[in-house]
Amino acid sequence: QLVASGGGLVQPGESLTLSCSASGLPLEHYAVGWFRQAPGKEREGISCILSTGDATFYADSVKGRFTISKAANTVYLQITALGPEDSGVYECAADPWEQDMCARPGKPSLDMKYWSTGTPVTVSG
Repeated sequence: QLVASGGGLVQPGESLTLSCSASGLPLEHYAVGWFRQAPGKEREGISCILSTGDATFYADSVKGRFTISKAANTVYLQITALGPEDSGVYECAADPWEQDMCARPGKPSLDMKYWSTGTPVTVSG
């Protein structure tokens, strides 16, 4: 129901936009979060957006270079000035309990209900 796409091999300093597309899951009723799992590290929540699209949240580690946005039934994550530390597998997730899963923690909760498969990002060059 959720499909994350847009990953690939990029050079340091470049920008990338990831997409999280939903089918059968009307995102106007769900908060959506983006997560990253770097090699050898645990999965971390990096950004989320509320169902209305008018409130966004970011983990401290990504503030300034990551921008989450929403259009129709797709949520985007734009990443600028990519560095090797941004390499990893990126996933998106959705949950209807947006206060508990996004707004209150200030970043997406690992307990979100619906998950995509991952899209890998490798920053090298």
